[in-house]
Amino acid sequence: MPIWIPIAVTAALFQCWRTAMQQKLRGLLSVNGAGFVRYLYGMPTALVILLVALWITGAPLPQINPAFLLFSALGGVGQILATNLLIMSFGYRNFAVGTAYSKTETVQSAILAYFLLNESLRPLAIGGMGVGLVGVMTLSLAGKGFKPRDLLIATVQPAAVCGLGAGLLFAFTTVFIKFANQALPDPNLTVRALFGLVVTNTMQIGMQGTYLLWREPAELKKAFTSWRSSMWVGTLSGAGSACWFTGFAIAPIAMVRAVGQVEMVFTLLFSRFYLKEVLKPGDVAGLALVVLGVLLVVLSR
Repeated sequence: MPIWIPIAVTAALFQCWRTAMQQKLRGLLSVNGAGFVRYLYGMPTALVILLVALWITGAPLPQINPAFLLFSALGGVGQILATNLLIMSFGYRNFAVGTAYSKTETVQSAILAYFLLNESLRPLAIGGMGVGLVGVMTLSLAGKGFKPRDLLIATVQPAAVCGLGAGLLFAFTTVFIKFANQALPDPNLTVRALFGLVVTNTMQIGMQGTYLLWREPAELKKAFTSWRSSMWVGTLSGAGSACWFTGFAIAPIAMVRAVGQVEMVFTLLFSRFYLKEVLKPGDVAGLALVVLGVLLVVLSR
């Protein structure tokens, strides 16, 4: 089994766990505040992982260049905006549905990667992504049906607009992350990925922290005073991002994101048992389709 597959599954687990905890922070922090803590408290974890990788590999720190900084900044901004939209979508419906809409990112990433990175996919992988997308839509529609009118209504509701927008921005973020990684000359892909994560996180702390200081100074203070809860969001975010960045460096973006759709399995479990949200009857069918889609993508390798 290629190493990027368990890396992608681990990334999905950490991401789901972090988002569930981040959703609970919405009772304490604003959208920007809840988004900010993932970078603020994720930095120590990302830095430790990078230092361990440097120690194990004996590789030097990569040399920074303008292209790397540009793409890291673009990826950082995209992730901030995508995270904010994702958190907003939870407020319109619930955690599971908001995440489901954002998972259209897999197809959006595949399209962007094809045109911008020249990454092509095998037919079985494309089929698996399609099956997974149907599963995501089944979860999103929550048993309302697949008639054109149902699809239109489901797509234009606020939760869908925010979730789909988050998916698009996450897709662009992954492409920028890949570009940033490719801009570094160091031959060790893992070190490049983890170094890119630390630099991007640093930029995100500066960008979103400055915004909070300007527009929401009280929320910036809360981000520090809520450290007992926020630090776990950051720790999970740093660990999950380390897995995502590494996966994107060693495998096609669309494949990593497709396997990452297994996050929907974890999402439903967290939604039901951690957030105590009531799940719909169609969730089992949607879940089965998502899992089948992931298996098809894995088999295509």
